[in-house]
Amino acid sequence: MPTASLSRWTMSYFAAALAFLLAAEALAVAGIGYPAAGLAEPATLVVVHLMAIGWLSLAMAGALLQFVPVLVSRPLAFPALALPALLSLVTGLLLLCGGFAVLAGWINAPLDLLPLAAAGLLVGFALIGLMLGATLFNVRPVTLFSRFILLGLACLAATVLSGAAFAALLAGRGGWLGAVALLPDGLPFHALLGFGGWLGLIAFGVSYKLFVMFMMAPEPPARRVLPVMLLAGLGLALASGGLVAPFAGFEPGTALVVAALGLLVLASGFYGRDMLALYRGRRRKALEINMLGSLPAFAALGLGIVLLPAAVAGGATDGLIAALVFLLALGWLGGLTLAQLVKIVSFMTWLETYAPRLGRGPAPRVGDLVAMPRTGWWFLSYYAGVAGGGAALAAGGATGFRWAMLFCLAGTAGIVAELARVRRLSEIKAADRPVAQERPRMLLARIDQRSPSHVDSRRIASPRA
Repeated sequence: MPTASLSRWTMSYFAAALAFLLAAEALAVAGIGYPAAGLAEPATLVVVHLMAIGWLSLAMAGALLQFVPVLVSRPLAFPALALPALLSLVTGLLLLCGGFAVLAGWINAPLDLLPLAAAGLLVGFALIGLMLGATLFNVRPVTLFSRFILLGLACLAATVLSGAAFAALLAGRGGWLGAVALLPDGLPFHALLGFGGWLGLIAFGVSYKLFVMFMMAPEPPARRVLPVMLLAGLGLALASGGLVAPFAGFEPGTALVVAALGLLVLASGFYGRDMLALYRGRRRKALEINMLGSLPAFAALGLGIVLLPAAVAGGATDGLIAALVFLLALGWLGGLTLAQLVKIVSFMTWLETYAPRLGRGPAPRVGDLVAMPRTGWWFLSYYAGVAGGGAALAAGGATGFRWAMLFCLAGTAGIVAELARVRRLSEIKAADRPVAQERPRMLLARIDQRSPSHVDSRRIASPRA
């Protein structure tokens, strides 16, 4: 197992991501977006992009900046780009929401906000890709784990570029596309590459590594994991083909969306098999909150990914399709991310605070930094909201959806408060806390102290953790 290191800006990425999640949930509670508005209306696009870019993408980027160097045993390439990338992404997202607000008639401003937003997001994600790609390519041979990340980054590039084209069209600046009609037929493929490739595929790859470490399970052989990447890669290649088909004069139809989803279903099936094998083979028998909180996320993945292709092929109502996408986005990706954030934040806080003190006195376990069972109740509120929200969307109940999102908002706010308590070491007895100047900062990792990079991750991942 590789040695542990710290990413200076990861906590800032997490804080921004959680702030955007709370904002998106609050808008949903207020009745902004679907189902009160149409799926393609600007109000819905605001909420969707706050979730996809603000919450999930920023959280994913922050986690990768921390764990890619650890898992490939190489320092992060160009670490000074982490802050400019974060600022570019936040600025781009705010401009994007401003552009959608102009389209909705909420504010009076030029639609050129949309191309400016696309430029900011392109720069931010390009910097993320440069840091991660250069780090991964610094290892030879390129490992299977690295290929998951690299394929996900390729999907991210396609998603951002297609989104930039959509922004130009909506702003009336799409003359360079000629007669090519990317909207609305390109939207399903744009979403597939973003949620299924950049977010979903990387979640698959990262969870293989993290769950092995967190559950102390034997790492699955490459031959078991390879079908997941190959099947998902084929499905995402079809989605990419759907985006470029209009440039070749073809009109991608529903059949191509269903075929891409079908391959992702098969990939998810093999992935689920491997996750079950890790669970059964774990040496840490008592599951911690990050794994317990992930179980409903896997249930949401199984239900959503199996039913979505059938719903699309059968011409199901917008409500049913929205409900299944909601389960995958907030139930699977959102729930898994929230659950793992609890472990990642406590893991990094322990590294920052107590790893340099090993051998110089007693140190708490990583799990001692988290308040249980209170954190579990917040997860229960969040997942109750996800279940209720999915049911309300399928039934077309706008009021029921708003009430369900209130449970999500309450659960998320509670989890955010618990993460802040972890950073403040609130669960540690005062006598066991370091002096004030050695305690972790809320948004920045304290890496100017004696580096903990010498600490063996096997010790951190042991039952004492």
